[in-house]
Amino acid sequence: MARSPVAEIICEPTDRMHAKLRHQFGETRSATGVRDPEQIMEVWTDAQGDWTLVVTYASGTSCIVAMGENWSQAEPENPA
Repeated sequence: MARSPVAEIICEPTDRMHAKLRHQFGETRSATGVRDPEQIMEVWTDAQGDWTLVVTYASGTSCIVAMGENWSQAEPENPA
């Protein structure tokens, strides 16, 4: 059975994680959201639709928690 690429969560100092996502994987930060005062969730995407979900902690560490393919940006829905 193949292991998931995130079977073990990958954590690094935030600056190093961001540099790796930009330069090694060609991704840019597409979205962010505050989870709580200590955590920010970030979605990083590339031109081919690959995506990476990163949690960034106030301590200065960031961790990849999920990754996948076929990211598409949804248009906001109009409220009824």
